[in-house]
Amino acid sequence: MALQQEIISALGVKPTIDAQEEIRRSVDFLKSYLTTHPFLRTLVLGISGGQDSTLTGKLCQLAIAELRDETGEAEYQFIAVRLPYGVQADEQDCQDAIAFIQPDRVLTVNIKAAVLASEQALSAAGITLSDFVRGNEKARERMKTQYSIAGMTRGVVVGTDHAAEAVTGFFTKYGDGGTDINPIFRLHKGQGKQLLKQLGCPEHLYLKHPTADLEDDRPGLQDEVALGVTYAQIDDYLEGKTVQAEAAQKIENWYLKTEHKRRTPITVFDDFWKK
Repeated sequence: MALQQEIISALGVKPTIDAQEEIRRSVDFLKSYLTTHPFLRTLVLGISGGQDSTLTGKLCQLAIAELRDETGEAEYQFIAVRLPYGVQADEQDCQDAIAFIQPDRVLTVNIKAAVLASEQALSAAGITLSDFVRGNEKARERMKTQYSIAGMTRGVVVGTDHAAEAVTGFFTKYGDGGTDINPIFRLHKGQGKQLLKQLGCPEHLYLKHPTADLEDDRPGLQDEVALGVTYAQIDDYLEGKTVQAEAAQKIENWYLKTEHKRRTPITVFDDFWKK
């Protein structure tokens, strides 16, 4: 099997989708997980103001609202978590996303003090963080916070990982990649937009340039600049289309280089890393 087809199969991407069917699939998936584990009562998700968390947040709220109606159990809640590092440049987008999602509960935890404290402790031990590694520190602090909230609310931490992100490994290991459940895994970036359009999301939330915005020295660095390939090219690749050779090579190089991110910790039984 050619590597492109292997990747498409591994990530479960369809070349075309019905947006309403995929919304229903994700909502039912979340509901099924909660009802299968009756000790769980909340879904917890960080809201950044970008496309992926806006979509995932809306799906979470729909799932929780349906569960409450179907079971009569008011304990079911969706908790949206704002996790700024100081003052977030696109804070208005975050507020617009929350207004669209209408979560049951919104918590705001500013992670800056915690990240700085960690950085100072490492510095005292002789380790000075680079700007890039500090960015990973932010992502992991955000995830740690969400797990603390989930632990105190009988919750499950929801992730926003999707196929265009998974293929490139464009997430922080044990940061935004360290979640319990990923309801939009299988969809590429363009398909996520289709779902948001179907859900009536304000256009500016899914038409904005995606950015992880983790680096202080390069604030708002666009994903496509960091990756060296556009999401349109990634989406075409994941649909099985022929893309420019240079773009295909970059996508495949990212996929192979970041395989460890898509796996549980490596054991003596694994050999993928030798290839």
